[in-house]
Amino acid sequence: MSDTDRPTPDDSPIPADQPEVLQAEQAPSAEAETAEKLHLEVSVENRGACERHISVTVPREDIDRYFGKEYDELMPEAQVPGFRPGRAPRKLVERRFQKEIEPRVKSSLLFDSLEQIHEDYDLAAIGEPDIDLDSVEVPDEGPLTFEFDLEVRPDFELPKWQGMSLERPVRDITDADVDRALQRVLGRRGRLFPSDAPAEMGDYISTNLTFKVGEQVLSSAEEEVIRIRPVLSFRDGRIENFGELMVGVQAGETRTAETQLSEDAPNAGLRGAYVTAVFEVLEVKKLELPELTPELLEELGGFELEADLRDAIRDQLARQLDYEQRRRVREQIAESLVESADWDLPPELLQRQSRRELQRAVMELRRSGFSDEEIQAHENELRQNSLASTARSLKEHFILERIAEEVEIDATKEDYDEEIRLIALQSDTSPRRVRAQLEKSGSMDVLRNQVIERKVIDLIREKAQFEDVPYEFEEDESEAIAQSAGGHGEDIPEAKTDRGEPSEGGRPHEPPTHE
Repeated sequence: MSDTDRPTPDDSPIPADQPEVLQAEQAPSAEAETAEKLHLEVSVENRGACERHISVTVPREDIDRYFGKEYDELMPEAQVPGFRPGRAPRKLVERRFQKEIEPRVKSSLLFDSLEQIHEDYDLAAIGEPDIDLDSVEVPDEGPLTFEFDLEVRPDFELPKWQGMSLERPVRDITDADVDRALQRVLGRRGRLFPSDAPAEMGDYISTNLTFKVGEQVLSSAEEEVIRIRPVLSFRDGRIENFGELMVGVQAGETRTAETQLSEDAPNAGLRGAYVTAVFEVLEVKKLELPELTPELLEELGGFELEADLRDAIRDQLARQLDYEQRRRVREQIAESLVESADWDLPPELLQRQSRRELQRAVMELRRSGFSDEEIQAHENELRQNSLASTARSLKEHFILERIAEEVEIDATKEDYDEEIRLIALQSDTSPRRVRAQLEKSGSMDVLRNQVIERKVIDLIREKAQFEDVPYEFEEDESEAIAQSAGGHGEDIPEAKTDRGEPSEGGRPHEPPTHE
């Protein structure tokens, strides 16, 4: 059963303890508690840390009981030629309606069997059971047998998580930090104008960009506007010497660079291959910063004074510092916790969850106040190492999930509201719209996972011993574009940014306007 065919966790016969969401146990209904249990014979075969093959036998007595219940409900209204409704002999009703009743009996038996297996065997499923429903048939005689594969949370001994020794990056945000950030804000509202002078670092080029293998064109983009920075990243690779390559270029010139695609490139046939990037430079553009007028202050967020804008930037830098503290601390925690997690994860699970991990990372960056350009650079880096980072993140998730269960941590309505508020603040949209977008894309479970994991990390931090180390805000070394050099890029709407399209309201993350 494919991901798109599988039911949502709420619909699943086995409540799915999804890696992307820490799911609370649901109390069985009174009807379920009083219903007669099936007399199942179940065999569970271990095929790996996260894989189980389950064989099930449903005895004839249970099959007959389920048929009997269906016929009991049908008898009062059964219409059989020659008899008034509800008056036909039961044997005749059974013969006439068996084919109609059988699919409902099959469905009920499978659903109840899976639910009972979940309750009796505590398999901690992380996906829906993979059953070929068409191959399951209810026999006329004898028992019903079926089998399925199930992904489960690995069974492991919880590592020690209290009293860790960790390094914590710290910094007092200075006026100089705010000055640099303000220049970036103004730069995104600046005006680009053509220049005949050779390009310098920080200038922009308008270019026809083509990625090739030999003479075969893999992908291309016309009139792509790219800022000259030391590194250029794209979804499946990066050009490390981009700034060196482009400094001094003028309109009409062509520059080429060779780059290696990542091992996780969307185009599987080109993973690890070397490709040529051809930059046909159409124009060199210089950036002119705007004057910080009352009108611009209003557009940037309804500020009355430059001091108000600077305070907002300082708050944003504080959120970014908090993100960096959490990231660095979390890396150390993950390294310690995952060190003993030597179990393998199924490749299919990693492929499926890589999209979720990208969503989670982008969501975390948005709520932490990063610009679209910075998010695009992080996104490209994650895409280039998707399976390795997903494997590490999933192992980390399983461990944090166990800790959350142990200390009874869960997400509250207030947690959701705060996360959505922060994402809305950075995206310059309403919380209601952000919530609607998350619900439509099926990302609320990703948000829940993010909240709970952060709570567990905070708990570990509370019980840790810290050594403070100085932190420097990173300079913009990388320019990022949303393109797959090798082609066949998978589009992830939830992770896309709005580079090149000024958002309504004029928040500080907008790109420059082009003329």
